Amino acid sequence: MDGAAPDEVYFVGVDVGTAGVRAALVTRDGRLETTCEEPISIWEPQVDHYVQSSTEIWEKCCELVKRLTQGVDKSQVRGIGFDATCSLVVLDRDFQPVPVNKNGQRQHNVVMWMDHRAQQQATRITSTGHRALGRMGGVMSPEMQAPKLLWLKENLRESCWAEAGHFLDLPDFLSFKATGSLTRSLCTLVCKWSYCPSGGWDRSFWTDIGLEDLLEDNYSKIGNQTSAPGLPVGGGLSLQAAADLGLNPGTAVGASLIDAHAGGLGVIGADVKGLGLPCEDRPLTTRMALICGTSSCHMAISAGPLFVPGVWGPYLSAMVPDLWLNEGGQSATGRLMDHMVKGHAAFAQLQELSHQRFPHTGEHVYSYLNAHLGSMAEARATSVDLLGSSLHVWPDFHGNRSPLADPNLRGMVIGLSLSQTVDDLALLYLATLQALALGTRHILETMTKAGHDITTLFLCGGLSKNPLFVQIHANTTGLPLVLPHQTEAVLVGAAILGACASQEYTTIQDAMKIMAKVGEVVWPKQELRSFYERKYRVFLRLVDHQREYKAIMES
Repeated sequence: MDGAAPDEVYFVGVDVGTAGVRAALVTRDGRLETTCEEPISIWEPQVDHYVQSSTEIWEKCCELVKRLTQGVDKSQVRGIGFDATCSLVVLDRDFQPVPVNKNGQRQHNVVMWMDHRAQQQATRITSTGHRALGRMGGVMSPEMQAPKLLWLKENLRESCWAEAGHFLDLPDFLSFKATGSLTRSLCTLVCKWSYCPSGGWDRSFWTDIGLEDLLEDNYSKIGNQTSAPGLPVGGGLSLQAAADLGLNPGTAVGASLIDAHAGGLGVIGADVKGLGLPCEDRPLTTRMALICGTSSCHMAISAGPLFVPGVWGPYLSAMVPDLWLNEGGQSATGRLMDHMVKGHAAFAQLQELSHQRFPHTGEHVYSYLNAHLGSMAEARATSVDLLGSSLHVWPDFHGNRSPLADPNLRGMVIGLSLSQTVDDLALLYLATLQALALGTRHILETMTKAGHDITTLFLCGGLSKNPLFVQIHANTTGLPLVLPHQTEAVLVGAAILGACASQEYTTIQDAMKIMAKVGEVVWPKQELRSFYERKYRVFLRLVDHQREYKAIMES
């Protein structure tokens, strides 16, 4: 980077998403000075198995940090924070990769968050009725770590389980590589591993589900040292990591976060004075952070614990210190949009039309689809939303994370015809956006019934850059949506961890007030309220029909 201010203080935020690594150099006041990104590999050795390489991920992290700090005096970089997907990393006793699939490829040592191989194990864990399930909405998800660990023990006992010396959440693997410390973040342990901050590991839980061997040596394989997010880990960057990253040894490293939680930090604490929002002059507990990308997470916080059926949590200090977190979510959002659009018979024609309309701007097919829907609505003298009145989608093609907490649910589309034009593709895309927004409303209503008082949504992530996705969410929920000033709010959240670890800020709350900033407010269109009331009734009926069909076939 050229021309860095000599008196500026910088923090590095590193985000490992589903398909790529991103990094940013962030100033003390939350401005992204520069960003860069690289893709990472995903292997699918069989259905519902998704794996990655922790070696490749760390190498990409190092490459990006070196790139974005070129031309910067390394003494100006005071801290670094990491966030990542809640994937499971397996290492041997010498911290080398252990393969997590039957093909035995050693570098394939990460069971991804979206890997659903452990559905059967998750169901069995749920059937125990253990008290720990109360903090998970009552249902164990195959996206959490306990069922994945049980699957590895039952299916790869010799090649993986017997060889494994360390099981880490991917965010904790990154802080380990950076510092050499095996300290785990409370964010990962509490949200994905059943850890309780006040009581520690629950011995009976691991014993009841058949993983009593993890109790050995004071839980050394899954962690016996914990830290709240943003607190300094170890002595900062180790000599080796500093050389790998191109930074100074000892640079502060903040305890990590799951990627969605970093997005929450990057938006939810922003100053909203003077914007007329219903959350102004009210506590953070009236806000929900919606982090929307490949999947979506709905992060709501409360002063006391609230138990929400089918929604993960309550988790103490898992995102914002001293506040409780409930985490709803949808297992496939951006991924579902890609699936619906790219799998349509008219996709090739759509690509050609998109290239003709945006030949030099880098715009993609979704920009074309948004514009195309606008033209269709204008020709019919109606609003875009109303074009979706006769086409309905149930969006859980990869199961329902919440509030139904049923990984066996599958998607459906009602209202298809024999036509396969670009117009039909555009309408299917619209119906998918509406279904995802209706799913958010379903989660919101479930949280409200349990005691949450949410008045404003704060969006970030890749889908927050899609204006139609954002507007439909506002129209469907009836709530104003706040978009961040920095579109890469997850990276701001990661940088906040580094800023707190360096003691530039005393608390995460203090850092959020300065580093998270509002960019735009999107208000719901009240004239569409009755339409979405009807659409929502149809949405709720779809799952009833699906369960009825399943019962008939199983009878």
